[in-house]
Amino acid sequence: MSLKATDQTFIDGLRAHLPEDTIREAEARHLEEPRGKWRGISRWVALPRTVEDVSAIVTACHKARVGLVPYGGGTGLVGGQVMPDGPAPLLMSLERMNAIRATYAEENVLIAEAGAVLAEVQTAADAANRLFPLSLASEGSAQIGGLLSTNAGGVNVLRYGNARDQVLGLEAVLPDGQIWHGLKRLRKDNTGYDLRHLLMGAEGTLGVITAASLKLAPRPAQTGTAMFVVPSPAAALSLLSLARDLLGDGLSAFELLHRTGYDFLSETLPELRQPWADAPEWSILTDLSLPLGQDPTTALETLFEKAFEAGLVSDGLVAQSETQALEFWNVREHFPEANRRIGSISSHDISVPLSLIPEFITVARTKLAELGNWRINCFGHLGDGNLHFNVFPPKGRSRDEFTSQSPAIKSCVHDVVHRYDGSISAEHGIGRLKASDLETYGDPVKLAAMRAIKQALDPHGIMNPGAVLR
Repeated sequence: MSLKATDQTFIDGLRAHLPEDTIREAEARHLEEPRGKWRGISRWVALPRTVEDVSAIVTACHKARVGLVPYGGGTGLVGGQVMPDGPAPLLMSLERMNAIRATYAEENVLIAEAGAVLAEVQTAADAANRLFPLSLASEGSAQIGGLLSTNAGGVNVLRYGNARDQVLGLEAVLPDGQIWHGLKRLRKDNTGYDLRHLLMGAEGTLGVITAASLKLAPRPAQTGTAMFVVPSPAAALSLLSLARDLLGDGLSAFELLHRTGYDFLSETLPELRQPWADAPEWSILTDLSLPLGQDPTTALETLFEKAFEAGLVSDGLVAQSETQALEFWNVREHFPEANRRIGSISSHDISVPLSLIPEFITVARTKLAELGNWRINCFGHLGDGNLHFNVFPPKGRSRDEFTSQSPAIKSCVHDVVHRYDGSISAEHGIGRLKASDLETYGDPVKLAAMRAIKQALDPHGIMNPGAVLR
């Protein structure tokens, strides 16, 4: 059965079964996404306060065959939070469900509602002398529900894993309105299919996550930060291997940065202090987290000395204070903002096997050069093979001049990713932006299984229509 648009009759009926002020007219912020690629068509937004409210809303949408689009912090970059066409859906924002329900410091567990902002969860963990290690540039606005729904990554994946690795249990509302009470704190629970991992990464297409039991970690006794100049991505990989040999699990982040990123900062954010007087072609930003008795400064200096002897680095800066470390990371975290201000023709969140990254970068650049004279900002989480490989117009030109070439550029990059057995979506999800790419590059058996699961749980297709699976 095809979906129906929300209308006044449906809204009036829904309001009658919910607390006052749960249903409002959608604001502009609910209909936009950061890159400006789409604008949503929803007129109404539901703002539930409890999981029971969520259940009532989903049940009504299920019975009326009305589409429902979950909305978190609105920071997603693949259009999963906006529906630009089709029958107008109901939006659901979980911003009112933002409580930290409980903290179990001795268990290293914190229970947060889906609308809790990541920075607030980090603060709550800190208050318990613990660490919630998920960290990314949008942590001041990104919400836990959205982060889990997209299986977000960030800078600490190397040590702690993706968002799904930080979760013990979930509370969620399934597409027919039933509440799954899976909010457990168990480290071992071998009782059949793991619905937790099914819902995480599903981008709201299989249900609405309303709360999560999150893993906490001990706060590192000592931390260290450094930036190293490397001659090439191949040298950066060798440096990563050397760092792992010397530091083991102490290595928590390992970021690859290209000169183009520094140039974009100079063009768009000249007031931002940069670490290098003359930006290097390639550099590495790394973080250490060490136990008591191990000096991170000494460890980083030893790493530099051994790497220099091996010809892997030519220069380096070891942060001498927490302030300087924050300045180093401030540069890295402003790369996306500089990219936004320059305006990319096509942005790519990809991953390839670590050993193939240098070859991928060379081949992708060569293939793109056949299409035009582009500026390419290649940067990201080298430690886990995730690169942001973004293509920009020549200096002084606008991306609007090259809009028609965007599909060819994206196909070019994704073709090379596929050739190297990589992924077209490393940490941002599929959303609506990459739904067709998933059909092109996805394994047909996996796609068939995904469609079967979607049909079984959401036979009317009300949950986030058009996202992930078209």
